[in-house]
Amino acid sequence: MPMAQAQLDQLATCLAGEFDNQAQSLADPAWYLHLRLWQRPLPRSLFSQGYGFFIEQMGVASGQPPYRQRILHVVERAEGLWGQYYALSDPAAYSGSATQPERLASLTREALISLPTCGVAIDYQPASSTFSARLPGDSLGSFTIDGTTTYLRLKFDIGPESPAPGSPMVFQMDDRGVDPATGKTTWGPLMGPFYLVKQATYALPG
Repeated sequence: MPMAQAQLDQLATCLAGEFDNQAQSLADPAWYLHLRLWQRPLPRSLFSQGYGFFIEQMGVASGQPPYRQRILHVVERAEGLWGQYYALSDPAAYSGSATQPERLASLTREALISLPTCGVAIDYQPASSTFSARLPGDSLGSFTIDGTTTYLRLKFDIGPESPAPGSPMVFQMDDRGVDPATGKTTWGPLMGPFYLVKQATYALPG
């Protein structure tokens, strides 16, 4: 198997699952909400190559339904691994689908909104077995809803917590809104990334 394909398969295996930052939230509740994050693999038929994921998250104590539904497509390109985000034309229609994956069978490319500026280069760090995703250069991603454009930085790292055998997988999520005029954070973690530990692993589609 080519090295790049093996890394793509490894990345997809790492991403697929349910994650939770309960320990971080208990240690520092003033700065970190208790979040649950799902990254549910999508049927291979949705994209011609690579792996697709339906992603949503929930504030555990909020009593509110899951929010921030989005799609991530990870793929092998000539220059390396790449992750492309998409929005949903009707995110409410798929709210809660991460725990009811049968609802995702009806998802089509027509239901996705292209976000050309929301693509991340993904590098693999062999020493720590960690994948790191960053927007190219110092660029900002953006999306527009009802005529209002939101700017954001997209960043994540995923890998084992430590080199010890059986160490849990950790997803460090550092997505945040940015005021393009000042560079200040408008939403998202102010004191470093959410530190989400993998609670369950989902099988990748064949």
